[in-house]
Amino acid sequence: MKKFTQSLVFKLLLGIIIGIVIGLVSNETFMTIIVPIRNILSSFITYMVPLIILGFITPAIVSLKEDIGKVLGVTLLICYISSVGAAVFSMVSGYTIIPHLDIANNVGAGRKLPESPFELTIDPIFPTMTALITAILVGIATLSTKSTTWENLLKELNNIVMWIVEKIVITLLPIYIATTFATLAYEGAILHELPIFLKIIIIVIIGHYIWLALLYAIGGALSKTNPFEVLKHYLPAYVTALGTMSSAATLPVSLRQAGRAKTLGPKIRDFVIPICSNTHLCGSVLTETFFVMTVSKILYGQLPALSTMITFACLLGIFAIAAPGVPGGTVVASLGLIISVLGFDESGTALMLSIFALQDSFGTACNITGDGAIALMVTGIFKKVPGRNGNPPYEEIKDDIIE
Repeated sequence: MKKFTQSLVFKLLLGIIIGIVIGLVSNETFMTIIVPIRNILSSFITYMVPLIILGFITPAIVSLKEDIGKVLGVTLLICYISSVGAAVFSMVSGYTIIPHLDIANNVGAGRKLPESPFELTIDPIFPTMTALITAILVGIATLSTKSTTWENLLKELNNIVMWIVEKIVITLLPIYIATTFATLAYEGAILHELPIFLKIIIIVIIGHYIWLALLYAIGGALSKTNPFEVLKHYLPAYVTALGTMSSAATLPVSLRQAGRAKTLGPKIRDFVIPICSNTHLCGSVLTETFFVMTVSKILYGQLPALSTMITFACLLGIFAIAAPGVPGGTVVASLGLIISVLGFDESGTALMLSIFALQDSFGTACNITGDGAIALMVTGIFKKVPGRNGNPPYEEIKDDIIE
């Protein structure tokens, strides 16, 4: 029991409960304290994301050596196929289920958060996509020039960033989650909006679990290992994603938990997990597809045409790869598609954003958990499973990330 109360999962769940209670009982004056704390912590985590990408992806590229081009290409291809596949699965489910649902269209009005008495913004050194491209280019250039100096520097950078993640970021996460849920409870989203859309949210969450089961089954088949060895470590990452609603913000925890899986090749793992946090958003895509169909039925009285939805699904997979791994990143990045392809007006986009926000945490949790399955697939494809095909056993190649 003592071990559980000291675990990250317990701290995260406690943060969620405390946050909801605070939000429900707080007045406007007290929320003026909570709001700036949440904003500062959110700003700090956003600031850390580019550093985490550089600190993990670039050293991982260097360690992969001759495999890097193939690994990157295969990873992005799998991410796209997973996203489009999730969209198609959701689309078929939508045409089957939505016509039989009696969905209300009145969203409860909640309280407005008070203005923050001060702003303290911690801007990232550069945007997430810039960090991603920089990490890839620097890693490839280091390999091509065979620079041992840079190779050693990148390994040291990995150690430094990992220390910051373990000692500071993960320590602050429960507080950040508590303040986030406090604001949601205060606004009334939890008590007023959630019951209205409970049916479709439950359907979508079930869809997440079905898709995750499929991904891990494929990952287990490709690697010829038990996929549960990876999945069983992902609960802390799943809970963190529920609280942060951000794949990028959950990256430190997902890296740590994936590092505990004995069937993931460490080099593949440290490369694929950070890449997928920004390029594999299957849960968000699945959710958005089902929700746009629901909103179309609510506001316009009919579901979009099949040809329209197929076009939307294929393009959404591309937008998902380029979407930022932040709260609401997928739906915000794809608003152009929602308007141009589906023909939504202002009311449609507003309702879409509102519904999506209610379950964003579950979509993010699906995204981040699915990354472990992608890493397992890539590990199996490139035969990097510890103990197989001449690779040393896990105990000999495990690195600092899990300690």
